[in-house]
Amino acid sequence: MANDRFYISTALPYVNADPHIGFALELIQADVIARYQRSLGKEVFFSSGTDENGLKISQAAEAAGLSVEEFAKKHSEQFRGLKELLNVSFDDFIRTTEQRHIKAVEKLWHKCEKDIYKKKYKGLYCVGCEQFLKEKDLVNGLCPEHNRKPELIEEENYFFKLSKYQKQLRGLIERDEYKIVPETRKNEALAFIDQGLEDICISRSAERAHGWGIDVPSDKTQKIWCWWDAVINYISALGYGSDGQKFKKFWLENENRVHVIGKGILTFHSVYWPATLLSANLPLPKTLFVHGYITSEGQKMSKSLGNVVSPYDLVHKYGVDPVRYFFLREIPSTKDGDFSYQKFEERYDCDLAKGLGNLVARVLALAKKLDVQLPVISQTALSFVTEAKLKYEKALQGFQFSEALIAIWDIIGTLDRFIETEKPWEQKDNAKKVIQDCLFGLKEIAGLLEPFLPQTSERIVQELKGQKSVSLFPRL
Repeated sequence: MANDRFYISTALPYVNADPHIGFALELIQADVIARYQRSLGKEVFFSSGTDENGLKISQAAEAAGLSVEEFAKKHSEQFRGLKELLNVSFDDFIRTTEQRHIKAVEKLWHKCEKDIYKKKYKGLYCVGCEQFLKEKDLVNGLCPEHNRKPELIEEENYFFKLSKYQKQLRGLIERDEYKIVPETRKNEALAFIDQGLEDICISRSAERAHGWGIDVPSDKTQKIWCWWDAVINYISALGYGSDGQKFKKFWLENENRVHVIGKGILTFHSVYWPATLLSANLPLPKTLFVHGYITSEGQKMSKSLGNVVSPYDLVHKYGVDPVRYFFLREIPSTKDGDFSYQKFEERYDCDLAKGLGNLVARVLALAKKLDVQLPVISQTALSFVTEAKLKYEKALQGFQFSEALIAIWDIIGTLDRFIETEKPWEQKDNAKKVIQDCLFGLKEIAGLLEPFLPQTSERIVQELKGQKSVSLFPRL
């Protein structure tokens, strides 16, 4: 198994609405991981895309007065546009309506046929979750995730023998052969398994699906459950179902396979998806990194409350790197975090404008004044940069983005104090040496910043070459 490759994926958001900052957070987090792994010299494949099948998509299209195809394409492009907007570096963007995905789904269905059977079923279905719920899952008769009453559905569908894989799956998760981060989410997955796994329904009648979705092979009266088909994107994006060279390279012969998801879809990725892979005799992902939700001024974001924040609006107002910085520094990587414009602007002003931006402008102005050239290796700067790098690397290995940024800002703070102590503007004998130390420190900061703030990192590098005093983050 190769260790010089790295595969990372985001979940696929539904295209029933425009993107909000919750998915922007996930994309940015995954991008930091991908960029960091590239900096280590690994060959990285980073995939994202959109989930376009399911009843909620057809219902949303109908409400909008558009064909499902037109509606899905329109919203999918909004999500695809996040690549440029947020400066993320995914290598592929897959839509679950693409033929390459459909071929992969059909192939995997056949691989799992020994564990698929048909029976009549009656249950409570939440369109928002796109899954059947149990009475015990409800709160006051409502789906706790969407605060709506599920529909009572009775029909004949296909089922997958999930129960067959309970013991095997539990062992893989318990031993961290399928590692779930953080530990609290691992414990949630194990607790779910320990309740006893029941076989799951993996199809819907074509009639109830309004004819939208992927046909069950050899049975056009049934559509494959959108969740069962959606998770297959992780291998369909690699060519499973077609030539398969990328699939072989980044899945079969790669030790590093990471999924990045939100906590609301933990069960699908910790239980249903790996069980499907076991059925098909395929390797599981190695790591499942689970982030929390973003609230808006303490409330869950929802269209009905009118508090949904658009990443497009944020970037157009503040710029891409300030947006990336806020989500990576302010939002805990594995817990819920809150967004408000006040918090955003406080972070911008304190950490970016007065912190990093002020340091860069100050050092470059002094370098110009004292005619100090390009940075050279400095033992003084190396002493505190090395310690910060160790903290940085440890934090990134554990997906602790905020802690990695704190390590960088420790260097910024040390350089600020160093300048204040040495006072190079007083033209001491070692003034040029002090500025050379600071220039070296800025070069190191730029390198560490690249996965987080790639535009800012590049600007610092270019400005070090040109020795220009700049304003990276103008005051708001």
